[in-house]
Amino acid sequence: MSTTGEQSTGTIYEQMQASSEFAELRSKLRRFIFPMSAAFLIWYLLYVLLASYAPGFMAIKVLGNINIGLIFGLLQFVSTFVITTLYARWANNKFDARAKALREEIEEGAL
Repeated sequence: MSTTGEQSTGTIYEQMQASSEFAELRSKLRRFIFPMSAAFLIWYLLYVLLASYAPGFMAIKVLGNINIGLIFGLLQFVSTFVITTLYARWANNKFDARAKALREEIEEGAL
């Protein structure tokens, strides 16, 4: 982990946490998680605010007894599944391989 040949102090986990590889991995995770979490929370807040302050809008019938409020409510479930699928694909393609390599470095260093 240390390319300068210096003797590192602390446990293998503390050394890994201080490494640039771990910092980069953590940064990649945060660049995905924070925007997705913010987008979902804004979407959910919009739903709650519309339900509270625009009940007339939410009560507009679209088809039979199906109104905009029901559609927005069901779209909350859909957006949860979409975000979960996006995260799983992103993690499989961009995150898991590097995380596995770092874990293997820790396991080799701990032996």
